[in-house]
Amino acid sequence: MSSESAAPQKPAPKLPKWVHYVIDYGGLVAWILTLVITRSAITSSWVIVGASLLALAVGLVVERRVAPMPLVTAVVGLIFGGLTLFFHDERFIKVKPTILYALLGLFLITGALRGKNPLKVLMGDAFHLPDPVVRTLTLRYALFFFAVAAANEAVWRTQSTVFWGFFKFPGVPVLIFLFAMSQAPLMMKHMPDDDTEVAKPPADAP
Repeated sequence: MSSESAAPQKPAPKLPKWVHYVIDYGGLVAWILTLVITRSAITSSWVIVGASLLALAVGLVVERRVAPMPLVTAVVGLIFGGLTLFFHDERFIKVKPTILYALLGLFLITGALRGKNPLKVLMGDAFHLPDPVVRTLTLRYALFFFAVAAANEAVWRTQSTVFWGFFKFPGVPVLIFLFAMSQAPLMMKHMPDDDTEVAKPPADAP
């Protein structure tokens, strides 16, 4: 065996977090601007398809991997954005958040009912809380995502396309942030001490 083959492989490089934020939110900003200017959910769907492809390309080419949640979001964006463009029907892109958040809520509540901790799986090593607390948070997040899915249905069916666009962004991210902040007291109450084994930061933390 040659020395080259025996040498350990270098880990895949990781992009700075701000690059991911630019890709994620830059695409949303470009989408809402396109929607406001054209007032067409069909035209702005090109931005969603492009942003989804860019997110997948960055993960696969640069980091040689794609995290589960960005992968699901990108694939759903490609599917419903593509259907919108193919059928020239904006209902597909408007129902996309409904499907995405309903599936996310279903994933969380199904895992919780089976005795699993899907929220802990998604958060990884950065999520250090007792299992009963994680299950409580999982059920709360599941119900929250179901509520967001229902709200999206109500908004796109009763309001203008531009109003729905602003509900989708920045409305939904703001709602998610506020909901996460509302769960902070429960998380802080049960957060383990820094000197315990379970509270060690993830391996890639500074």
